[in-house]
Amino acid sequence: MKTDPNQTDSPGTVSPEIVSAAVAQLKHQLQFDYEQAYPQLREIIHLVLDEEEATARNLSAFPHLLLPDLVETHIARLNLQPAPTKHADLFASHRLAHAA
Repeated sequence: MKTDPNQTDSPGTVSPEIVSAAVAQLKHQLQFDYEQAYPQLREIIHLVLDEEEATARNLSAFPHLLLPDLVETHIARLNLQPAPTKHADLFASHRLAHAA
């Protein structure tokens, strides 16, 4: 079997582009959810998301898996409640962990 010398990813490897797209989509959805819950805090929410994205990227090669919990924790430190999400399918494992 010949391999493509230009192929850098092995099977099962997630490309950085896919991870970046997942993070961008998740940030957009979180921004929407938190702006719906706290419309007067739009700029603060934006700053929280940017800060926690940077933290998640420093902690993991899969920052989109950490981002919701990091944002929720940061929001709690601001004495605010987590925003209800309309994207339950994205956070199923996150919500199950809290239910247990």
